[in-house]
Amino acid sequence: MLVKVTDSAVEQSIEGEAPIFKARANEPTYALLNDPSSQTHNRYGRSIETVTEEDPRYGVSLKINENPEIGDNPNRYKQHGFYFNADNCIACHACEAACSEKNDNPAHIAFRSVGFVEGGSYPAYQRLNISMACNHCDNPVCLKGCPTRAYTKFAEYGAVLQDPDICFGCGYCTWVCPYNAPQLDPVKGQVTKCNMCVDRLEVGLKPACASACLGKALDFGVIENVPEGRTQAKAEIPGFPRTDITNPNIRFQQTRTTQRDMQRVDSTPLKYHRDDSEGRFRPALDPKHGFKREWNLKRLLGSHENAHIAFTLSVQTVMGAFAMLVLGSWFGQEAIANFAASSAFVPALSVMFVMMAVGLFKLNMHLGKPHRFYRGFYNLRMSPVSREIAGVTLFFVGLAGFTLFALFALFALSDELFGHNFPVVIQDVFAVLGLAGAAIGGYFMYKLYRIPARPFWDHWQTAATFAGSALSLGALLLAVIALLTAQMTPELGRLLAMIAGVGLALEGVGLLYHARDLKGHESEGAASFYEQSTTFGYAYWLRNGLLAVSLIVAVGMALMGLIDGWAFALLAVMALVSSTIGRALFYVLVIPTTMPGAFFWKNRGFVEHAREVGLADMPQLGVAYEQHHQFKVRELVETIRTTTVREKLSQLWRIVTG
Repeated sequence: MLVKVTDSAVEQSIEGEAPIFKARANEPTYALLNDPSSQTHNRYGRSIETVTEEDPRYGVSLKINENPEIGDNPNRYKQHGFYFNADNCIACHACEAACSEKNDNPAHIAFRSVGFVEGGSYPAYQRLNISMACNHCDNPVCLKGCPTRAYTKFAEYGAVLQDPDICFGCGYCTWVCPYNAPQLDPVKGQVTKCNMCVDRLEVGLKPACASACLGKALDFGVIENVPEGRTQAKAEIPGFPRTDITNPNIRFQQTRTTQRDMQRVDSTPLKYHRDDSEGRFRPALDPKHGFKREWNLKRLLGSHENAHIAFTLSVQTVMGAFAMLVLGSWFGQEAIANFAASSAFVPALSVMFVMMAVGLFKLNMHLGKPHRFYRGFYNLRMSPVSREIAGVTLFFVGLAGFTLFALFALFALSDELFGHNFPVVIQDVFAVLGLAGAAIGGYFMYKLYRIPARPFWDHWQTAATFAGSALSLGALLLAVIALLTAQMTPELGRLLAMIAGVGLALEGVGLLYHARDLKGHESEGAASFYEQSTTFGYAYWLRNGLLAVSLIVAVGMALMGLIDGWAFALLAVMALVSSTIGRALFYVLVIPTTMPGAFFWKNRGFVEHAREVGLADMPQLGVAYEQHHQFKVRELVETIRTTTVREKLSQLWRIVTG
């Protein structure tokens, strides 16, 4: 159980066993849990009682501070949650400070944060503050998405807890959570989050944040219980993301009449518009940056997700090319069969193998803890990331085996080592493995981006783009290799140009429907489209222009049989540049359904500015550079420089294994 050991616990553990949590003798009444009764079911229809006495999870110790005792809280097996009274919050940030002190967080990590939205103008200006941490949801998408199984929803209090020692820093939980609860530390390369202060709950105390609130705006208890003196228990307030994704365990009071439009003060071009027919606020576009088109190539191509750009493009290209070679040969496509029998076959497979290796290496080094890559297979039952990893790994194994036996055949080693027919059968087995891996890996590569909390990705256009890239770039890869090895024929050229054209057309159709749908969205997707058309407007239209010209050239080459080396080279360059810009836009434009920040705090625009101009060097600003890889390298270099050979090996092993 990952709960901070308090100073009082440390002092007592010197003489004996550390307590669960050492409560003070004079704890004020507002810090004590008080739920004499509760309802049976919450508003989502789920039982508030998490387990019955017959359940094997009942009466089990959480082993906080390695203490085997079981807390005496009478509501231990009921779902708990936070209660936030927006009428009372004065944005003093005492809850943030108490949480960070309790969990010993650095300045750039905050499990609880306070943001706000505002509306109107003087003298009718309004500001609505929102304090938010993990909502310990009924349907925790972080738990289902995490490939390492670092998350557990406990029967005790319904707490969703995360173990950073299991996490390998992929950050997928930060993508799927609508509330920005999991925090990816750019220094340590691991995720941490609110643990509901279960050590305090075990001894009858509210979490540190609720106990520290000055205005009694933040409270805590069994979910659906309305604290004394409160009149509402709403599921939403302006600025709070949709609840249908995870069924969060937080309730609100907000009785003051608000303006029809409540704006965010951070850089996100969103506001919240009141829908009088439903009595709720919906996200809507707020074009706060104007409509001027810009390039912003440095920001576009210098994104944190460049490793994902390299991985997805390289893997999709190789999967497409491999499928064309194998299926074309099996189904008697003469142009492909002749290519597979030519001197270009082994170089093509070798290039594909290297591209896969580079893509996988880039993705692995993108992890916060790349030496723990094997943990990506831990959650095959639920996580699309684990399934993607399994599928891509299976494809890589199939490609490697297929390439190996092609090399044996090239050097006439097959008959000598295995006999005449055996290598052909084995190569076909590896081909089947490769195709199965491509199907599984490709499908879950798409599925892992269908995230309701990221509307820009949650569209079938993602599948169209991924499949289109596999067809167009895969065909053009084979065409370039055929040209370089002088194995290009008119039939092969027309076929590859046609396949490339189909892929480009598929991608183009997806983009057209994507743009049409986002324009009318009442979601963060509309804000993403606005950013695409303005902040990255010139890059966006460059991608669109290159895609259109590439499609025209590919169709022209296929129909007219104009198979020219320079034409293919031009087509390959245009398609690659278009795909790279498009994939960079795909990652940089996504705006999650996250909580509003403040002008400095939890503001993506300020974070980017602080890193660019050096303000991130001031830790009190709460911004940090991505440093975990640099720290790892420095530690390795220092180890090599200062130790004996035996010590070097021992320390290097400790560093690599974490």
